[in-house]
Amino acid sequence: MITAIVLVHADSARIPETAQALADIKGVAEVYSCAGDVDLIAIVRVRDHEQIAEVVTGRINKTDGVLRTATHIAFKSYSQADVEAGFSIGE
Repeated sequence: MITAIVLVHADSARIPETAQALADIKGVAEVYSCAGDVDLIAIVRVRDHEQIAEVVTGRINKTDGVLRTATHIAFKSYSQADVEAGFSIGE
């Protein structure tokens, strides 16, 4: 599974509607509304790189309210559970 983090600049008057429209796209696992340099962050999880192109350029970039995006591909996932599991001894 490939994970992409898509930073979305959106029309400020349409953020809730845009976020919901993005969340409804197949391949988009989560959408976060946030403060800072971007308006929304979409987490895309797909099986191959071609699907990233379909989801991001074919769907996300064409969603009403999306002004521009920047996509980052994740190589490896780290979590607190992974760290704890690595240090547990037969618990």
